[in-house]
Amino acid sequence: MAEIIPVDDPDDPRLTDFTGLTDVELRRRREPAEGLFIAEGEKVIRRAAEAGYPMRSMLLSEKWVPVMRDVIDQARAPAYVVSPELAERVTGYHVHRGALASMGRTPLPAPEALLASARRVVIMEAVNDHTNIGAIFRSAAALGMDGVLLSPSCADPLYRRSVKVSMGAVFSVPYARLAAWPHGLASVREAGFRLLALTPEAGAVPLDDAGAHRLPRVALLLGAEGDGLSERAMRVADERVRIPMAHGVDSLNVGAAAAVAFYAVTRT
Repeated sequence: MAEIIPVDDPDDPRLTDFTGLTDVELRRRREPAEGLFIAEGEKVIRRAAEAGYPMRSMLLSEKWVPVMRDVIDQARAPAYVVSPELAERVTGYHVHRGALASMGRTPLPAPEALLASARRVVIMEAVNDHTNIGAIFRSAAALGMDGVLLSPSCADPLYRRSVKVSMGAVFSVPYARLAAWPHGLASVREAGFRLLALTPEAGAVPLDDAGAHRLPRVALLLGAEGDGLSERAMRVADERVRIPMAHGVDSLNVGAAAAVAFYAVTRT
């Protein structure tokens, strides 16, 4: 049985994993360096545990102890029980879901290993908004994409906000980082993928006309909100594709565009 430990001191060193969660730059540097990430809410915590991420500890309000008891016992990690007020003092924000877990990271697969068994992948360049990362992973999971590749400058999918927005979908879609950009895209083509760069440019081919859903293997390239894909990445792509717009709208948010494009490339 795991330990259930009441804590009433916000400076208790055992709560270190949960301190200052609102400092984005600190978390970006600290979480990967220390090999941890934070899962928030019952559903997300359960999905992280089911995906095989080891639990380091939990921070719970008292009413969540019986709800999470099976997870606590299975993880054999200490559960620190605090008042909602103390949780807010520790984390720096209102923990309205009542449950946080500090999870250990696992090694990422090599891009080649991810591509070996995939047919439909998304490749993100410099997408550094955590909300967009989470939304794209959620759509990728829901619409049947096989994997995600990230450029070196993409945000961390395991950052708390990304995990929360994805509702834990970051745990169900395998992802890897390309070490070189955009040169690493050559390895995707060598694995048999056709590289389609998503852009709002008027001269790009409408996505349906590109016949992406009929291709044996396709990699869809997405750029950051606002800037889109870099010209360097666009030059490497096999084809530039667009989602046709109506009513004078020139483009979609990258999260919405990703969902539309995923449906287009995965439909049968």
